[in-house]
Amino acid sequence: MKSRSSTLEGFRAVLCRPSFGLAEIAWRWSFGSAAGLLLTLALFEYLNTLPVSRGDLALLGTKHPILISQAIGHILRGSGFRLLEAILVLALTLGAAWIGIASLAQAVTLKALLAYFREGGGSLPDAAPSRLRALFGLNFLRLGAALAAAIGCLAAIVLGGAVTSPGDPSTTLLIFLTVALLVWLAWSVVSWYLSLAAVFVVVRGRDTFGAMAAAVELCCTRAGAIFAAGTWFGLAHFVAFVLATSVVAFPLGLAGVLPHGMVLGGVLLITLLYFAVVDFLHAGRLAAYVAMLELPAAPVAPTATPVLLPIASAVDPTELILGDVPLAPGN
Repeated sequence: MKSRSSTLEGFRAVLCRPSFGLAEIAWRWSFGSAAGLLLTLALFEYLNTLPVSRGDLALLGTKHPILISQAIGHILRGSGFRLLEAILVLALTLGAAWIGIASLAQAVTLKALLAYFREGGGSLPDAAPSRLRALFGLNFLRLGAALAAAIGCLAAIVLGGAVTSPGDPSTTLLIFLTVALLVWLAWSVVSWYLSLAAVFVVVRGRDTFGAMAAAVELCCTRAGAIFAAGTWFGLAHFVAFVLATSVVAFPLGLAGVLPHGMVLGGVLLITLLYFAVVDFLHAGRLAAYVAMLELPAAPVAPTATPVLLPIASAVDPTELILGDVPLAPGN
């Protein structure tokens, strides 16, 4: 029997059941909206604590760059510690909220995908606390990887400024972009690997480190299927990015004719549609990983073994061979 392609099953799952992609959009955009609102309110609250004197207002009203920078420096003087406190509180709060929300969303989404592939047979795993704890652990590691990547980018800025002269900004920028690219690639691989490990938590009931070990084993045993899923979904992501950047050029090209609000709204709409497609593709890739575990692998064709006939049946004992033929006289 011909095996079913897990990549094709992933695309089919999100196209036949758009609720998978909509659920991914719902929790990601809800968290992003709440985080953006919280950051905006925190910024306004921080700005309300800054003292602005009449002299500062007078300097700001001059519209001279040097005087304006002096006024801003005077306004922000002594507020760095409050800003650092606000950033730490927001980072810890949003990080803890993301770990909890992402873990619950992964548990629900992966269980729904498992029900889709087991439709008509097979029991579903229950939402055991051990599975949620394992997902918490994986998402905690993902958050740690993101924090390490952010620190790596900051270190790239410091490194670029330390090894180059102040009059050579191009070399500083080149060093920063090179280090930042390497950091981004490392973070992408780690984040993808931990996302794959989450599938084993829900589908196979593994713990945090057991799921990570199972993900490594899957990459070794089903490397072709993993590569195919990553290639085709990555290609779809690239096509969506090219289309979005091409379409967004239309409102930007009409910026001199249309009102600025209409141009900004068009760019924002295209950006939101692009992120929606990306979330749909992420749900499809998760479906492909679940399909790899649920669908049978391609059967290995048995090697043909030669059939050995018995000597008694393969050779006629009455048939003369060359050694049995008498030689002619004189030979």
